[in-house]
Amino acid sequence: MAITSWKLPAALAVAAVLCGALPAQAQAPIRVGASLSLTGTYGKIGSYQKEGYELCAEDLNKKGGLLGRKIEFVVYDDQSTPATGVRLYEKLITEDKVDAVMGPYSSPITEAVANVTEKYKKVMVSPLAATTSIFKKGRKYIFMVISPAEVYLEGLVDMAAKRGLKTLAIVNEDTLFTKSAAIGTAELAKKLGMRVVLQEAYPKGHTDFAALLTKIKAVNPDVIAAATYFDDAVAITRQMKELNVNPKMFGVTVGGDLPEFYDLLKQNAEYVYGATQWEGALPYPGQREFLEGYKRKFNREPVYHSASGYAGCLIYAEGVKRAGTLEADKVREQLLKLETKTAFGDFKVDPDGFQIAHKMVILQWQDGKKVTVWPDEVARGKARFPTPPWNQR
Repeated sequence: MAITSWKLPAALAVAAVLCGALPAQAQAPIRVGASLSLTGTYGKIGSYQKEGYELCAEDLNKKGGLLGRKIEFVVYDDQSTPATGVRLYEKLITEDKVDAVMGPYSSPITEAVANVTEKYKKVMVSPLAATTSIFKKGRKYIFMVISPAEVYLEGLVDMAAKRGLKTLAIVNEDTLFTKSAAIGTAELAKKLGMRVVLQEAYPKGHTDFAALLTKIKAVNPDVIAAATYFDDAVAITRQMKELNVNPKMFGVTVGGDLPEFYDLLKQNAEYVYGATQWEGALPYPGQREFLEGYKRKFNREPVYHSASGYAGCLIYAEGVKRAGTLEADKVREQLLKLETKTAFGDFKVDPDGFQIAHKMVILQWQDGKKVTVWPDEVARGKARFPTPPWNQR
């Protein structure tokens, strides 16, 4: 029962059945479609989300599937572009005729494809779309899993204010999620009495941050908050060292939590704060089984993007189980009522499908390890403060 079909070629699938590798099935599988960013700017993170979907399908199938049918994912690469995502969701729904869909990676792509899934009245649980506006447009069939963009760096600002820091510079990629994260960070900082001395966006795909960092160095903020994805998080950190930009605290939204962040930057990642929706040490139900299953299947630790993909898939499945059908309006009714906690944490949405229960955490790289430092109730260590000059790390 533990077969997850990732577009298994037809001839190979037939051969596998003939050889006894696939069990006979009384009913056709439930085919769940998604586009994911497997290449392009968001390729690394989209691949982690895919692994979460894959493990979820495997675990569900081990337990008998859903409504007595196996789960089979049909996944295409949207190349990290919204227009490609739109085309692929149209194809999944109208040509492939999948039974259900799950969300892609990132807010920009989710915002675009949500118009397609709404048009065809397909419930879409979106594990990795954090921009509030996506869920506040009167759409009926989209459901949020993670905390909203606006609070990604709440912990960084909160810790800075408690330590008496007064000034903040904010930079962000000029796209949907990161723009919202920057706006939310600025509002939180002002509420806590901090002054935003610079706030500036850079275009998607930007790699040379010298001019922006030179401006930041000139205003000498106590804190730099960067609303990023992985590639720019690495590039900004690297170029801060090259230009000797030395804030007392520096944090990023997306990318700072990935093991590859430290692999690429080594000791230059020390003291950097990362926002994360999940860590393996958090005491959530099913956490041990998820960690063990992930490590067995992929031979490494999961990241929060994998955990969110896994949880989003389980949440959709729970809605279907409670509805007893794949019919969209009945599944939607159940998801709106659902209050649950998975290995990823709490799930509960408001009438717009907007997440209201899940909590963010902040980590810091310390001696090559991620240490959860905020909020206090789940912290595994204390933040190392202030950040020393680059030549002392």
